[in-house]
Amino acid sequence: MTDREVRLVYFSWVRERIGVPEERLVLPSDIITAGDLVRWLATRDDAHAFALQSPSTIRVAVDQMHVSHDEAITEAREIALFPPMTGG
Repeated sequence: MTDREVRLVYFSWVRERIGVPEERLVLPSDIITAGDLVRWLATRDDAHAFALQSPSTIRVAVDQMHVSHDEAITEAREIALFPPMTGG
């Protein structure tokens, strides 16, 4: 498997903590699942580490469909990261 480029989109306080609304990144070939991605992103720099310090709470959407952290992302074009949803 080769490295691949994806569009990452960040929402709410994830966006605020990372400091950008979106970015295009080339993912290493060993990033297979949504959980792999979240853990890898947290190692990129201090802003990503701060935003993703509790990886299990981050929600992920692949090509606009919410997925679990064990979902494969190898064919993804766009991946969005969200904080936990709250309601009332």
